[in-house]
Amino acid sequence: MNRRTALRTLAATALPFLGARALAAADQQPSTGSQRPRETPAFTLGVATVTLKSLPLDNMVAAVHRAGLDTISLHRAHSPWENQPGQWRDIADRIHAAGIKVACCGVLYLKNDEPAIRRMMEYTKTLGISLFSCSPEPAALPVLNKLVQEYDLRAAIHNHGPEDKSWPSVKGVMDAIAPLDPRLGLCLDVGHCYRSGEDPVAMIHACKDRLYDVHLKDTIAAVGQHGDTPIEMGRGKLDLRAILGALKATGYAHGAWLEYEKDPNDPVPGLTESAGYIRGLLAAQ
Repeated sequence: MNRRTALRTLAATALPFLGARALAAADQQPSTGSQRPRETPAFTLGVATVTLKSLPLDNMVAAVHRAGLDTISLHRAHSPWENQPGQWRDIADRIHAAGIKVACCGVLYLKNDEPAIRRMMEYTKTLGISLFSCSPEPAALPVLNKLVQEYDLRAAIHNHGPEDKSWPSVKGVMDAIAPLDPRLGLCLDVGHCYRSGEDPVAMIHACKDRLYDVHLKDTIAAVGQHGDTPIEMGRGKLDLRAILGALKATGYAHGAWLEYEKDPNDPVPGLTESAGYIRGLLAAQ
């Protein structure tokens, strides 16, 4: 069985939800008479549950399972910050009991307010994790720098695209954290990176030592456009094959979270299609 046939068989049997586009991804690979061993990526593929923020907790868990995944970056819609710590822990326990691992949370929006940032540190610890993505006020960086050391947590600052006043670009994040504790890193949103005129592949290589979190998506937005125009993965402008290849090549070993916001009131079909496409690309590498 040659490489192309093997990939089509995988897509048609082991991953039935992949659909036609994953078969096409397999067909794009060269047909050779021999197989080379494929390396499993070091990173974890999962879901950023901001994708599923319109769904109640149990429906969110079911949607993650439907996408064939078992790890999430937890959004506040499913574990509100306003809850008490006991409620945070109960929600985490319910998610774990359903066979889903919480590996990250965010995006946490942090004002220059030490008690409020401490509460977010306690939130993260109570969920049983050691990493959160965040969008801090620039003035809050000294407090954040102090508290990631005190709590021994990693904080990944999320780039938010050209319309964002604080963190429009990856370069801006990296310049700000360069002199700070290495627990402060980058949460790379590949779609916002593209809209800011930066190359996500180049940014993965340039930032690999401080890259702690990745939001995977696709977009049909123009470079420089304010406001994203999300689309199912593989239908937009991003070279997702090259992005995944860069993550593998740099040995990225953290979370890569699928984020799909085109249909916020009916996200599951687009999420499952996107998950299938990404898994098809990974299988073909």
